[in-house]
Amino acid sequence: METINQEISKNMLKSGTSIVGIVCKDGVVLGADRRSTAGGEGMSIVMKKNKQKIRNITDHIIASYTGSVSDIELANKVLSAELRLKELKTHARPTVAEAANLLAISTYRNIRTPSMVPSIVGTLIAGVDEDGKASLFTIEPAGSASEVTDFDANFSSGMPYILGLLEKQYHKDVTVKEAIELAKDCIKSAIERDSGSGNGIDVFTITKDGIQHAVSEEIIPQYK
Repeated sequence: METINQEISKNMLKSGTSIVGIVCKDGVVLGADRRSTAGGEGMSIVMKKNKQKIRNITDHIIASYTGSVSDIELANKVLSAELRLKELKTHARPTVAEAANLLAISTYRNIRTPSMVPSIVGTLIAGVDEDGKASLFTIEPAGSASEVTDFDANFSSGMPYILGLLEKQYHKDVTVKEAIELAKDCIKSAIERDSGSGNGIDVFTITKDGIQHAVSEEIIPQYK
């Protein structure tokens, strides 16, 4: 007989997910697939094929998440509201580091709050500060935050395939233009092997000129 939390977990909408963040010499690139799934062990059903996994937090900060969709949506809304309040109180634009640390504190508290279904969300946060410096931070599901100096895939289901490719192809002098193609290759590689990833690719660039949606690509299955 299933317990209540097992039943909830089985039917919970999850982002599945392949996400990747790449630090470049002239900015940051963030990429993700579009598939969301539901189901417990031994069974996974594709529920949505066009789920946007890279979300705006502010006009200059974006994030991509792994975990259950409801937890992700709540985390993003709360973080966006907290940063807006901070901006109104201090009359200063919040930095990317402040956003990452604020979310890390919230993540740490949530995972340690008694619940039948604890909130477990991993996050990549990227943005550009007022001085024009772009940066990337990773917030682990347990609540630790750290700045990324090369690349990360933050416990996404496609992480093994993404990191393997990046270990071979990444270099410190990579440009944003080159990293866009590298991010696409990473997500495509994960989609080939990870059942929780698929259906499309989105890639965003973060530079001193702002945030751009550089790639929006649907992947249509070919039936023989």
